[in-house]
Amino acid sequence: MLTMTQIDSIRKMYYEQGKNISEISKITENDRKTVRNYIGKDDWNSSPPPAPGTKDRYAKLSPYKAEIDRWLEEDKHAKRKQRHTATRVYNRLIEAYEKEFDCLYRTVAGYVAEKKKNIYGTQSGFLPLEHPAGEAQLDFGDVQFFENGHLYDGKYLNISFPYSNHGYLQLFHGENEECLFEGMQAIFEHIGRVSYCIWFDNTSTIVTKILKDGGRKLTDGFLRFQAHYRFESTFCNPAEGHEKGNVEAKVGYHRRNMLVPIPRFDSLVEYNKELLKRCDADAQREHYRMNATHEQLFEEDRAVMLTLPKNSLDVSKYITVKTNGYGRFLLNGGLHEYSVSPKYAKASVQLRLTSSEVIALDENQREIIKHRRLYGKQKQQSMQWLPYLTQLSRNPGALKYTGIYQMLPAPIQNYLEKCEKLEKGNVLRTIAKLTKNSNFEEATGTVLSALQYGACNGDSLLSLNERLYHNTPGLPPIKTNSHIPRLSPIANELAQYDAGLGKLGGR
Repeated sequence: MLTMTQIDSIRKMYYEQGKNISEISKITENDRKTVRNYIGKDDWNSSPPPAPGTKDRYAKLSPYKAEIDRWLEEDKHAKRKQRHTATRVYNRLIEAYEKEFDCLYRTVAGYVAEKKKNIYGTQSGFLPLEHPAGEAQLDFGDVQFFENGHLYDGKYLNISFPYSNHGYLQLFHGENEECLFEGMQAIFEHIGRVSYCIWFDNTSTIVTKILKDGGRKLTDGFLRFQAHYRFESTFCNPAEGHEKGNVEAKVGYHRRNMLVPIPRFDSLVEYNKELLKRCDADAQREHYRMNATHEQLFEEDRAVMLTLPKNSLDVSKYITVKTNGYGRFLLNGGLHEYSVSPKYAKASVQLRLTSSEVIALDENQREIIKHRRLYGKQKQQSMQWLPYLTQLSRNPGALKYTGIYQMLPAPIQNYLEKCEKLEKGNVLRTIAKLTKNSNFEEATGTVLSALQYGACNGDSLLSLNERLYHNTPGLPPIKTNSHIPRLSPIANELAQYDAGLGKLGGR
């Protein structure tokens, strides 16, 4: 905007000196449109000054406001504790725009606070507590994450070291002994040490009973884990979570700085490895009270910690279950059902449980079948069809008289209905083969396509599967050599074919 002195000069050149718009534009170095506007302006009322506090204090953020607003709007669909903080917004902007982003943190913080004022309340802080080097605190937090495009309500294990204020986290689908032990083991092995004393709350995962004298009755699995790694366990008083306030704060810190926005990944195992590296990098920041980085102070933690045991510990849980008449069993209070095999119907089967897998073992400890472990409070079923399909293919005549037939997806039932009696065994073997080579969902998709073509045999299934899922190209037309005689387009009598074949054979 031009000053009134500049505007007056433009108007004098035009009205008093007789210069045209082009000349004035060249002299003043203003574009012709600007010059024309001030020459023809007839309303010189000035706008009132802005009211105090209405000035846009965040004008410098204007190029980024739309993106910040989008992040905060998306947070409405996330859990309260997994939403953006001002620090996370600031760090994301730096990551996205690097040197181009030159706004101060307080500018971002003020804008975020203003945007969130009517949606989210203020967060309370935590009082610092003194702890000796080498001690650790442990707790789980709630988290959402996308794995292979599917949204899960999961948990994340946090271990903090109050002396250095350093910490690590690991994601899981649930909170049980297997998740606890695998997470602790991964962190111990990553840092190459074991805390000599670890603080826990009274989670039912490891505490079965609080005794009158203040002691704890612990699970056998936890006692075995503790004996192997040689650490001492200290438990907070009931409903006194502030006694391990450092890890309570770390749960929130990890969520805000490493789990916002909602994580998306294909492999939970690989993502957990990445989280450990990110925690290492996070240790480069300055301690909030001491004149040192978290990394420097953590070396003092490690110096008084225990060394790792020489032997690795199998942290899986082994249990025995009874299967029903279909060779299936229940876990998690009957909510989750898993299959074994018709061969193991109404039998006792040993299971190996990890945080992510349920593995059925035979009498020689060999794997029968493996399932992805189910989590959640709703009824779910995991079915591995290969043993059942193999069993059915050996006796296809009894197919309809087994309960297994009713369990098959509708497309496969419809397809078997259309197959000839003698072909059903071959079809079942083919479906089993496709399931083994890929998965049951792909085999079912192949059957669904075969239904559309009316192709009811094993060879057709194999061919369709190659075309649908393995990008097998179609065969090009066969080119014939010039010496092969061509028959007349119209041949209604076999004699014409005989004559042509006779010429070809030299008769």
